[in-house]
Amino acid sequence: MRALPGTRRLLITWGVLMALTLVSMFSARLDQTTDWQALPLWSATMILMATGFKAHRVLMVYLNLRAATPAWKGVFIALTLLTLTLIAAGYLAGRFHLVG
Repeated sequence: MRALPGTRRLLITWGVLMALTLVSMFSARLDQTTDWQALPLWSATMILMATGFKAHRVLMVYLNLRAATPAWKGVFIALTLLTLTLIAAGYLAGRFHLVG
């Protein structure tokens, strides 16, 4: 079994996660208007990509999934992708008025 992540790896990952959080926040606010509207497609895509990368980093570094068997990695990554796909589908359904 591999050792736990070192302090340097944890701090670098934390910094990357914070930077991606700022990217998500700014991309969500760029096209903000006074009324409620769906985010532009590019902004929603950027947020979902940043969220997927952040989830991967949390799984691999903070939960130390990199030391797990390939089966566990596959299950957690598949569940993360499923969650992001459902969020994207909900966004697209709302954006293009596919529901209701």
